[in-house]
Amino acid sequence: MKNNFNIADIRSLLFVFDIENTYDAERETIIASKNVNNERELTEMFDILMEPEFLAYTSKERDSLICTIEYFLSESDTFDRVFEKMTTYFDDEVISQKAFMEVLLRCLRRYQENNHN
Repeated sequence: MKNNFNIADIRSLLFVFDIENTYDAERETIIASKNVNNERELTEMFDILMEPEFLAYTSKERDSLICTIEYFLSESDTFDRVFEKMTTYFDDEVISQKAFMEVLLRCLRRYQENNHN
């Protein structure tokens, strides 16, 4: 059975961090101020910028995004196809794309769970 997971869905979700996104000085400052290789700071950044973006999706879309990230993590994907096509405001290069995605997944699960309560 063919899976329906598309890595492009993850890229779309992370578009909030892309330079190609509409210019927003406040968002750029927040992104540049966080160390994306520090779990606490990455979580803070996701909580500020990703949570409202993620919650704008329907519940079904949110579930699908969570499942997509879970799938690619379980397949030991490098996530190069996500990060190589993004130009971000991150001051540092993401050292472990897998760790970045694991933090993202934990945050998305928390947002989804809190939204259901």
